[in-house]
Amino acid sequence: MTEGKPKVNYQVKMEQLIKELPEDRVPVLFLHACCGPCSSYVLLTLSRFFHIRLFFYNPNIMPEEEYLYRLSEVRRLVSEMPLENPVEIIEGEYCPQRFTEISKGLELEPERGERCRKCIALRLRETVAQAAAEGADYVTTTLSISPHKDAEFINEKGAMLCEEYGAKWLYSDFKKKGGYLRSIELSKEYALYRQDFCGCVYSRAAREREKKA
Repeated sequence: MTEGKPKVNYQVKMEQLIKELPEDRVPVLFLHACCGPCSSYVLLTLSRFFHIRLFFYNPNIMPEEEYLYRLSEVRRLVSEMPLENPVEIIEGEYCPQRFTEISKGLELEPERGERCRKCIALRLRETVAQAAAEGADYVTTTLSISPHKDAEFINEKGAMLCEEYGAKWLYSDFKKKGGYLRSIELSKEYALYRQDFCGCVYSRAAREREKKA
């Protein structure tokens, strides 16, 4: 996020924290999920160490049919995948107007641009607020598994919000160490719907333009 700032290996930070987890109980992780494919590798990895509350909060996904389909795939994945500790799915409020409002004037921004940053910040704020309200031990998101997302922004924004709400951020960069490739393998194994756009109407339109080109 800051020019000249040394790069942080967020995946290493996560691994170091996991090594320090208490052995006498399983801590609770409040995990924001955007879709089944992105959740697959993350759930398989983190359910070994945490009781996970999987928070599906994505007002950016449109139309509603797309939103419901992605949510149903997350539910199916959790029901079919052998996970070491319990995973509870929590559905956030679906209010696409919130995304539309923060996107005004940014409709033509590219992925990873200002519209994306505002969208990620919106979803992270709701996630961290819910995690703090429920007293979760840690909070993070599956978003960093995507090569199209800025892991530095995600982690720094998440940590900042955790400081604001009195929660603990679990640093991560799930695409590292083959995580993204493993998520593709798991998507095939569980026949998951792999969408070819982020979720919002603007990313869908951009993908359609790319296909035509």
